[in-house]
Amino acid sequence: MKINKSGVWGEIFAARYLRDNGYRIITANFRSRLGEIDIIAQKGNYMCFVEVKTRGEERLYEPKEAVDFSKQEKLISTSKLFMKAYPNGKQPRFDVCEVFLDGGFNLIKINYIENAFTEGI
Repeated sequence: MKINKSGVWGEIFAARYLRDNGYRIITANFRSRLGEIDIIAQKGNYMCFVEVKTRGEERLYEPKEAVDFSKQEKLISTSKLFMKAYPNGKQPRFDVCEVFLDGGFNLIKINYIENAFTEGI
């Protein structure tokens, strides 16, 4: 499975999952000098900064394991820039969306982890 193509499909399936579950997509692939956030979505009082991790059937580890401390710090820093540029009064939340695809880029399952990590922990 090609990494880049699977990542694109993973983000498409993740966005669909979020919409189907009552989230409003604010933007995708938000980039700053500090990093990138795959999806920013709003639900209730939360502004959700979503890291999408896509894996195929041959995975050696769980997708969420790729969101290490360094990646978390980049996401937190980038989210602060977003919140400063677009103040909205919402509480930030950091979620991870694990997307599992077969070899033909068909969705096997999605595992959505709310509050996957928090700032300072």
